[in-house]
Amino acid sequence: MESTKQMPRYPGELPLFIGGAWEPVGTRRTREVVNPATGAVIGQLPEARPADVTAALDAARAFRGWRDRPPEERGAVLRRAAALLRERVEPVATAATIEEGKTLAEMRAEVHMAAAILDWYAEEARRVYGRLLPRRGSGQRILVSREPVGPVAGFAPWNFPVVNPVRKVAAALAAGCSCVLKAAEEAPASALAVAHALEDAGLPPGVLSVLFGDPPEISRQLLASPVIRAVTFTGSITVGKRLASMATDTMKRTTMELGGHAPVVVLDDADVELASAHSVAAKSLNAGQVCVSPTRFYVQSGVYRSFVDAFVDRIKRIEVGDGMAEGTTMGPLAHSRRPDAVRALVDDAVRRGARLLAGGAAIDRPGYFWEPTVLVDVPREARVMNEEPFGPIAVLTEVSTVEEAIAEANRLPYGLAGYAFTDSARAARRLADELEVGMVGLNTFAISRPEAPFGGIKESGHGSEEGIEGLDGFLVTKSIHES
Repeated sequence: MESTKQMPRYPGELPLFIGGAWEPVGTRRTREVVNPATGAVIGQLPEARPADVTAALDAARAFRGWRDRPPEERGAVLRRAAALLRERVEPVATAATIEEGKTLAEMRAEVHMAAAILDWYAEEARRVYGRLLPRRGSGQRILVSREPVGPVAGFAPWNFPVVNPVRKVAAALAAGCSCVLKAAEEAPASALAVAHALEDAGLPPGVLSVLFGDPPEISRQLLASPVIRAVTFTGSITVGKRLASMATDTMKRTTMELGGHAPVVVLDDADVELASAHSVAAKSLNAGQVCVSPTRFYVQSGVYRSFVDAFVDRIKRIEVGDGMAEGTTMGPLAHSRRPDAVRALVDDAVRRGARLLAGGAAIDRPGYFWEPTVLVDVPREARVMNEEPFGPIAVLTEVSTVEEAIAEANRLPYGLAGYAFTDSARAARRLADELEVGMVGLNTFAISRPEAPFGGIKESGHGSEEGIEGLDGFLVTKSIHES
């Protein structure tokens, strides 16, 4: 399959995508897009006006035509879009690395992950089942059907600039919904590349619009509109609670994938080399700017010292640099606010008595680079033990027993992901049962798969993306009684 559009290395002027039309800057206000590896301005992004949001909402009424398409046809569009993303992996990954910062290797893998999600939902579009209930009497019949909820408002963050937009729209489109996507201003070319692939794959005009601009202004207008029937959001707990509260005013369905503060339990019987290697790789992924990034490590006394030594040795070997440069294994933080936020957490911990074993400072070069950081002897009341760092900080804590590790892991109100390393099947089952999270990784950090639900509990949100569960937020149940 040949694509009809080719992306430049990075587009200097970026459009909005509304009702099947690519809207240029024109007279709209713009904001700068910055390369986090250099601090240089690389593009100008138009901000959607209220009239643009209204136009996107009007276009989303195309929902009815899309809903009536056979699921095989909807799936075929998603499958073609997946193929186009794979074909365009180099230009898409290059533009995404330039605007978001993670390494080119990570971004290539992300593009392939996005394509896999589209492929998964291309198939699941055919598996939205209802049921026929037993008859209560002669001539009576009760049917239960599942139908698309209607137009969806999706809010995607910047940290996975290709996958996050796909997570917001793939299940919605498979279910038969239209979608207005408010994508991340920090990484607009990535979201627009997804829209290009879907348009080229045959998605009808209006079924998807992509907006950028003032987040509170756009979210207020979208959530107040009776056109929107469901909301899917990935981002901070604070913003997620605000959007969920706004959605209740019109009883919109919500899927909320919010922040976490992932614990890692390492028991005495664990393979220390395996655990430390996997842990450092997971902690450095996207410079720690991952909602399921491991941060709080609770290591049993018998292996604590060896784990600390192995972890610190490995993390000091990470090559921090421009994500486009060969040999780089960790890129910069994604925008100018992140170094100060990470610095505040490190300084607070050190003031309270924590010891730095690695990193702990910004790197003196253009861009937003931060040294991979390891802290030990961190008191429980330190901010980094209670707030998601969203940066390359690991806190290593010694514990005596499994019970102590579980209690510390479950202490916070977050419940997105948790991990454990052990060679004991009994301990693994106990940890899987008792960790209060939506996702558990046992001897692995690979917990995001298109076929598996991705989501949290407690203040980390509700609902799931991916897996068959990912369709639930976009379907309503109707019972039909005949006699």
